[in-house]
Amino acid sequence: MTSKVTYNGELRTECIHLKSNDSFVTDAPVDNNGLGQAFSPTDTVATGLASCMLTMMGIKANGLEVNLKGSTASVTKHMATTPRRISKIEVEVHLPEKVSEKNRKILKHTADTCPVLYSLHPDIEKVITFHWDL
Repeated sequence: MTSKVTYNGELRTECIHLKSNDSFVTDAPVDNNGLGQAFSPTDTVATGLASCMLTMMGIKANGLEVNLKGSTASVTKHMATTPRRISKIEVEVHLPEKVSEKNRKILKHTADTCPVLYSLHPDIEKVITFHWDL
């Protein structure tokens, strides 16, 4: 088992990673009857994409002896109403500019093939932009 999710009432859950005992809380968003005081479940999906991309790039970068420490990804999630679902995820990845063109291509390909990206429904529009500006 990977995790345990407990419904705490008032549209909140507590999510516990069983191996590490690390946890986080989710809250329904304001536009769906919640308080919006924590990540919503759909926020975690969109954020998981960026986290996966940076993690996979980090694994590849280690083998290339490229330092990606301090790289960031900004995530914007868009929702559709009928049915209520994620319709679009935008990710802007900011990486060090001191990376060779060859390694940039390798790292971009690595991000574009991360497991979360492959797991998202094809109807979800994904807009991913890479900026080599750190």
